Amino acid sequence: MKSTKLTTWIAIAMVAGIAVGYLGHTFAPTAEVAKEISSYLSILTDIFLRMIKMIIAPLVMATLIAGLAGMGDSRAVGRIGGKALGWFITASLCSLTIGLIMANVLRPGDNLAVPLPEVGAATNLKTGALNLKDFITHVFPKSIFDSLAHNEILQILIFSLFFGLALGKLKNETSKSLLKTTEDIVQVMLQVTDYVMRFAPVGVFAAVASVITTQGLGILIVYGKYMAAFFAALATLWVVLIAAGYVVLGKDVFRLLKLIRGPMLLGFSTASSESAYPKLMEQLEKFGIKDRVTGFVLPLGYSFNLDGSMMYTAFAALFISQAYNIPLTLGQQITMLLVLMVSSKGIAGVPRASLVVVAAVLPMFGLPEAGLLLVMGVDHFLDMGRTITNVLGNAIATAVVAKWENAIDPVDEALAEADEALPPQVQEGLRVAQAA
Repeated sequence: MKSTKLTTWIAIAMVAGIAVGYLGHTFAPTAEVAKEISSYLSILTDIFLRMIKMIIAPLVMATLIAGLAGMGDSRAVGRIGGKALGWFITASLCSLTIGLIMANVLRPGDNLAVPLPEVGAATNLKTGALNLKDFITHVFPKSIFDSLAHNEILQILIFSLFFGLALGKLKNETSKSLLKTTEDIVQVMLQVTDYVMRFAPVGVFAAVASVITTQGLGILIVYGKYMAAFFAALATLWVVLIAAGYVVLGKDVFRLLKLIRGPMLLGFSTASSESAYPKLMEQLEKFGIKDRVTGFVLPLGYSFNLDGSMMYTAFAALFISQAYNIPLTLGQQITMLLVLMVSSKGIAGVPRASLVVVAAVLPMFGLPEAGLLLVMGVDHFLDMGRTITNVLGNAIATAVVAKWENAIDPVDEALAEADEALPPQVQEGLRVAQAA
């Protein structure tokens, strides 16, 4: 589906979902009935997200192996990985710092107009899942088939790293044939991605309608100050990320933003970074980034470069301290920033990851974990903001690393816009011809 057409349909689906969700919330006689209606609507979203999960593992594995084998040099992998991690760490520090500064300036937790939960109330968040030791060992797969079955991106990355480098090292006919087969699998998976994306507007409609049916639009008014402050902080982070991208990419950063608007809107409306991954990879290729860089940096970013999620952890922690009137000194806030910096690196694959990180950190600074109950009702809407920011941050990070590696092919903008409606095989032929 043409990118601009998909973006338009997703926007229409969001508006329709808000309208249907409002009607469902208004006319449902009880909260239980509203929840039941929501559960039926969420079937469509679950189907869409399952189809996304279906294609992510083979797409990531095929692109990684093909890209790494094409490098044929382990030193190049180390160099690209080092540059990527350097950018991720810097972006993480910026995200957390902006979250702390904006929470201190806007103070959304002061004079809160809703009753505070009891300090001892349980949030039922599994903070035990956030364990650095377990996270490090979990990165390395016991079985690649188990990793593929559970969409463990980091484990797939580790296996593909070894397999791709080994394939690139061998120079016989069998390895060349296997590499060609892997490259063909990438093209097939991109075609499958195109088919799955045609269902995206339906999944978006159901996701928005489902959450509005249970929560209603009124909750947005109750938490208006908190949500407005958080989205203002996100806007500030966007400016910083785009400015950093402009320093490296120049005016091309605006072409990148234009290309990724579809994946960003998809991630925003479904509150799922996974849903945006296949389309984002495709759009980065249209930007001219070589597959070997996209296939390596993007999966890595999805585990280590969650800018929006990290900013939220700092913002939410200070919001809770303000709501319970438990002030934190500057030293405590800086310490919290460093703790969150380390803790956030273990959140890949943890359910409700941002909330889990905050819940784990709060007791270290004498803050009640129950404060998270204040924001759980609107967490889906906040997650939409976190997700779109994660998508933006990973797109810019991948483009910047590619620029540093001189791995961005010149692309005729008019041609890139025109060929979006063509079949993937024809698009690939045009890109090969243009590169030649």
